[in-house]
Amino acid sequence: MGASGSGKTSMRSLIFSNNPASLTARLGATIDVEQNHVRFLGDLILNLWDCGGQDAFMDSYLTTQRSTIFQHVGVMIYVFDVETRGMSKDLEYYRECLEGLQQFSPDAAIFLLVHKMDLAREPKNTTFDKKKKELQEASGEASVTVFGTSIYDESLYKAWSSIVHTLIPNAAVLSKHLTTFAGACSATEVILFERTTFLVIATSSPLSPPGQSGSPVDDIDAHQLDPTRYERTSELIKAFKHSCSRVREEFHSLEMELHNFTAVLDEMTKNTYVLIIVHDPTIETAALKLNIRMARRKFEELQGDSLIS
Repeated sequence: MGASGSGKTSMRSLIFSNNPASLTARLGATIDVEQNHVRFLGDLILNLWDCGGQDAFMDSYLTTQRSTIFQHVGVMIYVFDVETRGMSKDLEYYRECLEGLQQFSPDAAIFLLVHKMDLAREPKNTTFDKKKKELQEASGEASVTVFGTSIYDESLYKAWSSIVHTLIPNAAVLSKHLTTFAGACSATEVILFERTTFLVIATSSPLSPPGQSGSPVDDIDAHQLDPTRYERTSELIKAFKHSCSRVREEFHSLEMELHNFTAVLDEMTKNTYVLIIVHDPTIETAALKLNIRMARRKFEELQGDSLIS
């Protein structure tokens, strides 16, 4: 949901249709509701409703279509243009959407995206903090999560990874098994990505390297892992996949051996990719790829079990 021109369709095409940001200007306005049924993690179907933001449509959603739009909602994503001049009208519609959600889907998660942060006139942090406070006040007692996003940087992947994470039934179980897998690989970290969107599904918990003491947090800090590493990886791999498609090649896997770490990105299941980060220079990439092959059956079972339950 969100006002017309706030960037809803652009972000949807970027995340789910693998379009680069440079091509989103060609997209037309959304008329009424565009529904996308995105196959996500095998048999899990993400039913995505992109609702047109023109006043006539918004009024219709909140009156005659109220029970249809807000019934059986898992997550509501409301997009606010950071530079909008009609914020009061936007907040009025947002409050009415909240009422509809509380009436028909009271357990739905709510994500608010302050979009087009690249156009912010003031410093981004200042602008975002101001908007976040305003939106939290407008939300009343409703629990909301606020992100600042732009189609021109990795912030969009951070927001959508968080959104999708709330919809995956067994994300905690996947994280637990990734932590075990990381221990078997002597890896600093292991990340599981959805195959098509390259959104982060689950990550391992930090582990102490073998033979060393100290808290997991201290070990992670010692390796100076960037806090934006997940969304940056999603953005870079999506860009690389787009480059491959331009020369009519298909992306399969990636191996990097640098002076301070080794990274292996390979297919884990038919719907996921796994990225292993290792700082121990004695561990060979061939051993990591062997471990991935041996773990595939288990992760296929985990994925199947989660979707049945």
